[in-house]
Amino acid sequence: MNKETRADALIGLDGWSNTEDRDAIQKTFTFKNFNQAFSFMTRVAMEAEKTNHHPEWFNVYNRVDVTLSTHDAGGITEKDIKLAQFMEMIA
Repeated sequence: MNKETRADALIGLDGWSNTEDRDAIQKTFTFKNFNQAFSFMTRVAMEAEKTNHHPEWFNVYNRVDVTLSTHDAGGITEKDIKLAQFMEMIA
């Protein structure tokens, strides 16, 4: 994905930003409690399996840190943008 297309996609993704050390986007989601964070992760996991595109993430209590990149493409693709949009929709 070229820089212009990515910049346009990120405009519609509140709180998402480019990572500094690689071709990826990231965001930290904060929920009311662990149950809400885990429920979010469960819904994302089901979508990820359906689309065969899985996030890198880290969870502590009510926080979920997400990084998206398409490894076999070597960077950001439309798959990452679509998964980020799904996460925004359900968060």
